[in-house]
Amino acid sequence: MKNKLMIGIWRHMLSVPPLLWEKQVLKSRKKIEAALDFMSPDHRRVHHCAVRELPRVGKPMPPEFIAGVLDLTPERVKAVLDDLEKHMTFLFRNEEGAVVWAYPVTVDKTPHHLAFSTGEQLYAA
Repeated sequence: MKNKLMIGIWRHMLSVPPLLWEKQVLKSRKKIEAALDFMSPDHRRVHHCAVRELPRVGKPMPPEFIAGVLDLTPERVKAVLDDLEKHMTFLFRNEEGAVVWAYPVTVDKTPHHLAFSTGEQLYAA
C-alpha cells in the first residue's frame, strides 16, 4: 500500500489516482520548505531541545536553561526564540520569556494529557 491515497466514503474505501494528488503533495512540500528556509541549525537545535526537555523539566523553560543545555549564549538563544516566535513556528513563550510550548508538547494544561514510557507527563500542544 506504499504511495497510495485512499478516501473513505460512507462504508467504502476508494483509491485516489496518483495523477490527482501527487502534484498537490509536491506543491505543499515546496511551500513548507520555503516557509522553513529562515531556520538555521541553531533554530533547529533550540526547538529540538525545547521539545526534548519540556517533558523532563515539566515547567516553563527560561532561555538561560536552553543556553546551558546547548552551550550557546543566552543572547543567541533569545534571538533564536524571538525569530521562531516571530515566524509563528513551533513554540510560544510566557510573559517572562520562558518556553511554555514547543510543538507538539506544552506545559500548559490542555485536554490532551500525555504520559511517556519514561514516566514524564505533559500535555499535547
